[in-house]
Amino acid sequence: MRHQPAPISPAAPAPALFTWEFATDPYPVYAWLREHAPVHRTALPSGVEAWLVTRYVDARQALADARLSKNPAHHAEPAHAKGKTGIPGERKAELMTHLLNIDPPDHTRLRRLVSKAFTPRRVAEFAPRVQELTDRLIDGFAAKGEADLIHDFAFPLPIYAICDLLGVPREDQDDFRDWAGMMIRHAGGPRGGVGRSVKKMRGYLADLIHRKRADPGDDLISGLIRAGDHGEHLTENEAAAMAFIILFAGFETTVNLIGNGMFALLRHPEQRALLQRSLRAGETELLATGVEELLRYDGPVELATWRYATEPLTLGGQLIAAGDPVLVVLAAADRDPERFTDPDTLDLSRRDNQHLGYGHGIHYCLGAPLARVEGQTALATLLTRLPDVRLAGDPGDLRWRGGLIMRGLRTLPVQFTPLSEPRGGLKISDGPSRL
Repeated sequence: MRHQPAPISPAAPAPALFTWEFATDPYPVYAWLREHAPVHRTALPSGVEAWLVTRYVDARQALADARLSKNPAHHAEPAHAKGKTGIPGERKAELMTHLLNIDPPDHTRLRRLVSKAFTPRRVAEFAPRVQELTDRLIDGFAAKGEADLIHDFAFPLPIYAICDLLGVPREDQDDFRDWAGMMIRHAGGPRGGVGRSVKKMRGYLADLIHRKRADPGDDLISGLIRAGDHGEHLTENEAAAMAFIILFAGFETTVNLIGNGMFALLRHPEQRALLQRSLRAGETELLATGVEELLRYDGPVELATWRYATEPLTLGGQLIAAGDPVLVVLAAADRDPERFTDPDTLDLSRRDNQHLGYGHGIHYCLGAPLARVEGQTALATLLTRLPDVRLAGDPGDLRWRGGLIMRGLRTLPVQFTPLSEPRGGLKISDGPSRL
């Protein structure tokens, strides 16, 4: 395996980053960067300058390097870049003390508390609810013969699932759906809309924490409160920030896993047919390896969240100064031919697949087990109940959402043979999807 970067040719400038063409298909640009500038300093659309890490070996090292802090206090930011990293609005809403912004020992303490919600047993117990939500959402459009799988399915499914996990009452869940929709619009929504939604969510969470303290239940927020009341030193701000980041990080990754995954399957009919045959036979092995391959091939998280050098260090042959931001490009690392055979080929049966789609090291995604259950359930149910589902229109006409960290489609219109009989009962909500 090659570890040293190839020399950068001054005659070959880096291809354009962060254009609409790049958003549609970033992988050729990432291939160029891996070959010519594997650790590349660039100006982001926000004006912040950061290092992009694109090779698998460097990415894996960076994700586990304790010298790369998650705490934004380590960012040596110029005046024009102040507050432009992280989630918009979280600083003003006092929602900074969550797992994506802190280091050990605080990270160790908070992760231990929250990890109780994502044990294999608890995820297994939650799986029937995910199936129920999946079937009910499909029932909402099955008779029409057409749907937008983002608006009608991939977006609401994880919202309702995580609301249930957190303990948000059913009558309040549509508010969460609206706020979440605004948060993932990024540049596509009204100016300041993300910050306002974060502020509304912060106010709601503060009120919900007070209610749960008086009347706790068997949910994650009640569990966080109980831990704080029994000497774990969890402040109300920490509880609110943790609930916020579980929702924010948990729902958009699953939206994109389902959306990107279905899009890939619809564009690779031979792989889709293999999976459908396996599902009809009652097998689960190809579904499990298939979801891992979809995570690698065109995963929901394009860049890992922000890291900041706490001291000068060398990564991929480049000297990174203390205070510099570092962004690990998971999408590039997971297509690295030095690590994966035929990386640009979708192979649902791929076995040697230690992808970085959910990160690596102490910041490995806590909600990955639940996301995998949601992804497997959603894809298997769609392909089983709508066996002839197909794209409605030219795939080249689809647009990808703006934003730095996540990779996901704005819409995914499909057609299929209408179903006359619902399977899962009533729709969850009669309100429109306001994504």
